[in-house]
Amino acid sequence: MENQTVTQKLEALVKLQSIDSKLDELKKLRGDLPNEVQDLEDEMEGYKTRLGRFEAEMKELDEAIKKNKEGIKEAEKLTKKYNEQQKNVKNNREFEAITKEVELQELEVQICEKKIKEAKEKIEAKKAEITSIETLIKERTQDLDNKKGELDDILKESEEEEKRLLGDREKAVKKIDEKMLKHYDRLRKSLSNGLAVVRVVRGAAEGCNIIIPPQKIAEIREKKKIVIDEHSGRILADVDLGSMEEEPKPKKAAPVKRTAKKVA
Repeated sequence: MENQTVTQKLEALVKLQSIDSKLDELKKLRGDLPNEVQDLEDEMEGYKTRLGRFEAEMKELDEAIKKNKEGIKEAEKLTKKYNEQQKNVKNNREFEAITKEVELQELEVQICEKKIKEAKEKIEAKKAEITSIETLIKERTQDLDNKKGELDDILKESEEEEKRLLGDREKAVKKIDEKMLKHYDRLRKSLSNGLAVVRVVRGAAEGCNIIIPPQKIAEIREKKKIVIDEHSGRILADVDLGSMEEEPKPKKAAPVKRTAKKVA
């Protein structure tokens, strides 16, 4: 690589740009499908996470209902016990104490029943949300399958060509020095059309249409050094025929007419 001439370096860069432009075209054929597929997959993952959370919450609510039902049974058991004790009280003080205990257990039953009712209402709400999410998952699954099918068809059509181009690119990269390759890759990422290596077409840099001075065009044609457009950073690798036309030569100045001196 050290013994490469400027012409060889430029040819290597032009070759790499040609390969990358073809790869760009293949990516354009896919359009937004890869992003759409990814977005749908992310959306589905979000729905599944929500389903898992709702199902866990419903399990907790079921446990709460079970616990409160046990609380009701325990309170009713104690109430029955206290009612039996009331029949054998010896004074008003004992009667009032037992009555208070009975009231507390009846209150406990009411509290547990209220909690059970609230838990059941939450469960019904969760079920409605789960049904809604399951419907969305069904719809999005169909969309995802369709998008994946479209993308797979496109990938199958271009798979062999892309594989070949990537192999060619790997070989082309080896012919370019590291510093220039970094400049090239950085340019490719920053430019919307991905054209980092361009020709001068009709006196302007291809891809940005910035006029190139005639002196610089001459340098590009000579290929004695790598010329970079100072405005866009693009590597100017060649000049098209339209840019090679010679500039009009300046007209010769008309001869000055001399007038004869008068003799005194």
